[in-house]
This record gives sequence, structure tokens and C-alpha cells, in this order.
Amino acid sequence: MISLPANIFPNGFTLFDLIAIIIGLIILWIIVSIPAYLAGKIVTGGRSTFGEAMVATVLGPIVFFIVLVGVDLFLKGILGGAASTLGYLLAFLAWVWVYKRTFRTGWLGGLAIAILAVIVFVIFRIVIIAILGIIAPSVSSGTSLMSLIGPVLNV
Repeated sequence: MISLPANIFPNGFTLFDLIAIIIGLIILWIIVSIPAYLAGKIVTGGRSTFGEAMVATVLGPIVFFIVLVGVDLFLKGILGGAASTLGYLLAFLAWVWVYKRTFRTGWLGGLAIAILAVIVFVIFRIVIIAILGIIAPSVSSGTSLMSLIGPVLNV
């Protein structure tokens, strides 16, 4: 059996830290997929799955970023500042396309899922913050619970 030193990364970053970050990211991915799942269920008449929502929530930002950077990289020299506006528009359309393909719906369905996912996320955020306020009113942003869900809920 190979044993790794506890501190194999620079600046005191340990393997345990890496594992904790990966677990935290998976938990956040699941939490962020819930609104997309609920929106997909509503728009597709109940035929979407949680797995589809998880695929959409991981691919959507990746495709958004690739399109945004690609447009900026290839068109900024030609269009100047307008490339940024075009980039955001095309990146948003690419994200809707990801929802459209993942949930097997049309363009309006993909757009509806994107909009509903944002609305459900806002409601979800309000409910979680209210529940945390009731369960642990004195929880500060420095605790491990809040450090895990705080960035997602923007608290």
C-alpha cells in the first residue's frame, strides 16, 4: 500500500483539504441541480430526471464559458467592445441550448426551464435561509455549515 504524506500540496494545503473541497463541490452541485430538476419536471410534463438536471447544471456553465471566451478571443479584434455583448448573448443561447438538448425539449422549453430554474432557485434560497435562521439563528458565516452552503445561497 502506498502512503501519501499528509501535506503533499504547497502552502499547507493537504490531501484532506482536497477531498473536503471535492465533497463540498458535489454537495453544491446536487443543491444547484434541484431547481433545474423541478423546472424540467414542470416544462416537460414530468418526464425529466434528476440525472438530466445534474448534466445540465454541469454542462451549462462550461458551454457558457467556452462560448463567451471563444467569441471574445476570435471576434474582439473585429468587433471591439461589441464582441463582449455578442459573447454574452451567444453564451446565454448556448446555455439554453444545453437545457434544450438535455431535457429533450424545444427552444422555448429550454428558455422556460432556464427562467423557471432561476425562479425556483430564488425561492429555494429564501426557504433555506429562513430554515437556517430558525434552526441556528446565531450561526455565523465562519462555521463549516455556512461555509459549505453560504456561497451557493449567497449569504
